Amino acid sequence: MHPRAGTVAQPDDLIDVDALLAAYYDRAPDLDDPAQRVVFGTSGHRGSSLDGAFNEAHIVATTQAIVEYRRSQGTDGPLFIGRDTHALSEPAFRSALEVLAANDVEVRIDARDSWTPTPAVSHAILLHNGATTADGVRTHGPGLADGIVVTPSHNPPRDGGFKYNPPHGGPADSDATKIIAARANEILAQGVGQVRRVSYEAALAAPTTRKHDYLTAYVDDLGSVLDLDAIRAAGVRIGADPLGGAAVEYWGAIGERYGLDLTVVNPTVDPRWAFMTLDWDGKIRMDCSSPNAMASLVHTMRPAAGGAAPYDIATGNDADSDRHGIVTPDAGLMNPNHFLAVAIDHLYGGARPGWRPDAAIGKTLVSSALVDRVAAGLGRRLLEVPVGFKWFVPGLLSGEVGFGGEESAGASFLRKDGTVWSTDKDGILLALLASEIQATTGKSPSQRHAELVESYGQSWYARVDAAATLEEKATLAALDPSQVRSTSLAGEEITAKLTSAPGNGAAIGGLKVTTENAWFAARPSGTENVYKIYAESFVSAEHLTQVQEEAKQVVADALG
Repeated sequence: MHPRAGTVAQPDDLIDVDALLAAYYDRAPDLDDPAQRVVFGTSGHRGSSLDGAFNEAHIVATTQAIVEYRRSQGTDGPLFIGRDTHALSEPAFRSALEVLAANDVEVRIDARDSWTPTPAVSHAILLHNGATTADGVRTHGPGLADGIVVTPSHNPPRDGGFKYNPPHGGPADSDATKIIAARANEILAQGVGQVRRVSYEAALAAPTTRKHDYLTAYVDDLGSVLDLDAIRAAGVRIGADPLGGAAVEYWGAIGERYGLDLTVVNPTVDPRWAFMTLDWDGKIRMDCSSPNAMASLVHTMRPAAGGAAPYDIATGNDADSDRHGIVTPDAGLMNPNHFLAVAIDHLYGGARPGWRPDAAIGKTLVSSALVDRVAAGLGRRLLEVPVGFKWFVPGLLSGEVGFGGEESAGASFLRKDGTVWSTDKDGILLALLASEIQATTGKSPSQRHAELVESYGQSWYARVDAAATLEEKATLAALDPSQVRSTSLAGEEITAKLTSAPGNGAAIGGLKVTTENAWFAARPSGTENVYKIYAESFVSAEHLTQVQEEAKQVVADALG
């Protein structure tokens, strides 16, 4: 833990925006360095221009690769593009538009020439493609739209990000991103001078470039997915902190459109994020699930001496608004796993009678087992999938999955009539759901979590890292359950050894081991020589520590 974690950033912590932008245009990537090539993770390509990992050449090449990929798929409808508030997002947006216009791609840019949250792009794609019914949804073919979101999500201010959403509206799967990344790197090697481009001014003036009012379309449609009337009638006092991200204008519009008692706690947009409190490692990171990054909002919620908290519910979002953080007067910042369980219990416990009675509950396999227990208590099918929101996309489109959520504070769910709302994570939606829960139950989400604990037991959950070589990480990613020789974990019999997800059979790229009252999952890091150990115990904090320590030994034995 950094000694200044949770304190406001100092001048020495801030980026030099001019230097960052200059490097975007001036620096060329060294393709002999793997870290400077195009690499798509679960949320697109990310990196910094200062490291030669996110420069004009990367965006030109990647955009051209997307143009070629969408053509190969028969996708010839409009491409919806949005950007967040990171300093590198605007130049990357400009570079992308120059390539798209030169390739005669129909593009929909923000009508306000402003920032666009990730969920608003997903929402726009789905509306255009007619994905408002649970049957007959097309995800490939002529006339369909797709999208690009220029964002590194919650990453530090020095970073940029670029992700592709195909016609299903959600994150592109690895089949698509492998093709796009490979072609982008091929173009980089050949030289981006071959890529057709026009000037930014010409791209804006092109007949294929049209404006789209993302904000109005998204905000006006929120009543189809949330009980905003109940929030207004109950007078829930909401404090929304966009953390300097793309939702900054959306929150004010939501409050005005629906007559809510809603205050935008901090409307400041600053590409340096000088107002942020430092995260656990001393970096500025817009992680709304982090107590350190959310320290200012948590402090704001503290009641004055003898008084009440200024808000009933306070919320935070990351830079592209696909994540949520929930702060209550009685508990402060909620653990993301706790809120996922509360949200699921609320939505499936009677708040959404229009959903299919067999709509499954979607969770990633590193999310809390409290969700498993809530699902069993509700009599609902649990769909446990590998890490990555993309796994929930088919079920959300068809209505077979009502809610999909990750332990990292990302989730989305269906409209009230059981049709798809978004197929990407929606932090604004989940933040407003907290107020719906407050309004309809008279209890805060943290109070509802306490009630779930009474019913299903208290758990202790944490993630730690352990050192691993490149060879060990590769072995871990390709493990077979038979390689796990242990029969017990922290005093309990092992009940399952998983290298594929129970919900869909997809490889998890690691290992999950369960017992009656505990579990751990080990996955190699994509960026560091470590593997991540997620673990949970329904016994005690001491038992969790024992699970974590024994997990390292189980993995070591399996790796041989």
